[in-house]
Amino acid sequence: YRRKSASGRVATSAAFAALDDPQNTRSFGIPAAVSRYVDQQMLRDVVEDDLPIFFEHQRDADARRMAAFPGRDWDAFVVHWRTKVLAEPSAKARTVELDGRVAGYLGSWEQDGKCLIAYWFGKEYWGRGVATAAVAEFLTAHESRRPLHAYVARANVGSIRLLEKSGFQALGPPVAGEDGVEEILFRLDRRPRSDSP
Repeated sequence: YRRKSASGRVATSAAFAALDDPQNTRSFGIPAAVSRYVDQQMLRDVVEDDLPIFFEHQRDADARRMAAFPGRDWDAFVVHWRTKVLAEPSAKARTVELDGRVAGYLGSWEQDGKCLIAYWFGKEYWGRGVATAAVAEFLTAHESRRPLHAYVARANVGSIRLLEKSGFQALGPPVAGEDGVEEILFRLDRRPRSDSP
């Protein structure tokens, strides 16, 4: 999930899919659309058996288009996960599991002086509030570092909404990278509320 940003350095696109109900515009808290997931613990450590499912998720053409990310072949994908994610001391990677099935992942790590967050969910979980609940759990129970940053493709409206609902704020206008993709950098300075409104 890393590609070149406008500055030419390797950056991370944190927002990979239109993940939540577009009608839900509440600020961070637990929206009604995700209340059924509040009492569930959705996140667990990533295991090797999760990687083929993550790989299939990133092969989806709609998800790649929204993320402005070309995807990786299997060998490159596995090498990336084993050497850049699971072996990275600053990284926290969690599998999102719902009803016994892998729905996606969330991760955070330090890069170029920033702590970054990224996520990717299977298309079958879009629009169900799964991402909102998973990000809320990650930010309240798994990742306490602040500030936390996220790069998102400007065209990825669903992920922009998700970040905003989770308390992130845009730091400036979109900036186009060498590949022509416009990205927005978001930052979260506080720990989100975990209580339901």
